[in-house]
Amino acid sequence: MDETMTEHVQTAPFAPFEWMLSARYLRARRKEGFISVIAGFSFLGIMLGVATLIIVMAVMNGFRKELLDKILGLNGHILVQPLESPLTDWKDVAERISQVQGIRLAAPVVDGQALASSPWNASGVLVRGIRADDLNNLTSIAKNIKQGSIEGFDDGQGVAIGRRLADQLSLHAGDSITLVAPKGAVTPMGTTPRIKPYKIVAVFEIGMSEYDLGFVFMPLAEAQAYFNRSNDVTSIEVFTTNPDRIDAFRKSVSEAAGRPVFLVDWRQRNSTFFNALQVERNVMFLILTMIVLVAALNIVSGLIMLVKDKGSDIAILRTMGASQGSIMRIFLITGASIGVVGTLVGFIVGLVICLNIESIRQFLSWLTSTELFSPELYFLSKLPAEIDIGETTAVVIMALTLSFLATLYPSWRAARLDPVEALRYE
Repeated sequence: MDETMTEHVQTAPFAPFEWMLSARYLRARRKEGFISVIAGFSFLGIMLGVATLIIVMAVMNGFRKELLDKILGLNGHILVQPLESPLTDWKDVAERISQVQGIRLAAPVVDGQALASSPWNASGVLVRGIRADDLNNLTSIAKNIKQGSIEGFDDGQGVAIGRRLADQLSLHAGDSITLVAPKGAVTPMGTTPRIKPYKIVAVFEIGMSEYDLGFVFMPLAEAQAYFNRSNDVTSIEVFTTNPDRIDAFRKSVSEAAGRPVFLVDWRQRNSTFFNALQVERNVMFLILTMIVLVAALNIVSGLIMLVKDKGSDIAILRTMGASQGSIMRIFLITGASIGVVGTLVGFIVGLVICLNIESIRQFLSWLTSTELFSPELYFLSKLPAEIDIGETTAVVIMALTLSFLATLYPSWRAARLDPVEALRYE
């Protein structure tokens, strides 16, 4: 009878009695209070580590995506600049480039620095001359007009400005803004600044503070006259259907230009910025992984203490026929349960916070009466979060793996315990 029972226990991995004992060891009793405290901290550590990792990675993904969308929504994916001679043939060049397959828009622009002023304030801006049809095709502008309208933009001498610039200068659509350019008319006394007032026909809000504060859009012909460009443009902004495949478009755009040009793509124009984001993202992942690792080490210490405390129980189980494998599985289940439950709770907490992160930010800002996500500092007007399924899965698998590995050594020690030595002094 005993041999049959022993053989049955040995050949039934994860038998009901193993789960029962594991659950019993997880429930705190008075004399095991300190062990249960360690288990509780292990659970909290893994939960907070997983939740924090998911939240931080989602916010950084959202931050990158929002910035990328806003930067590429306003600036071309490829910038075509002239070589050897000015772009006086910009109409033909833009037309040829726009015929290339995969090119969504080829917009000739005139860029120049100016000082925008009102009776109350002044600010440096980038004035961009652009055709009305091209401006209407820039959805980041056309779909975010807050005041006024850009209809008939080419017909007058009105300008479109950003919401933050309008607020800073205390202006609204219909008001007049004065632009001061350093290079104006050439006189016998030298070059004098060009000062000219313009009516504000529209106020836009992209949601990126740098652009809402620093851009002024002007009709192309007016910008050519204002910046003393007789019949040429600064460059041609080329927008593609797929910015990630920019290398495939470079050769086609260069050939379609039909003249010497210099091409700069969006990765080159923003390389420092996006490389810094990627490095920061990787470092944050490594740092926050340490939280999960420390919590996993707490599982090790808690289980080792539990094995020492349960030495006599282990010896009795062994003498009753439990195999070394059964003992090992009991403590594996005990330790892994902490890690699995902690990971799952952390996963749920992380998802809930990510889905409501802007509401949480607004509540905390209201509670503390502080600006927790300053648009001037972080470029964006709201806190973004983009959950990446692959990254989130990797975080969960990493936490489960660390939790499982942390249980191996204490479980092995429990299985190797000699029943005779354990019961000698009982």
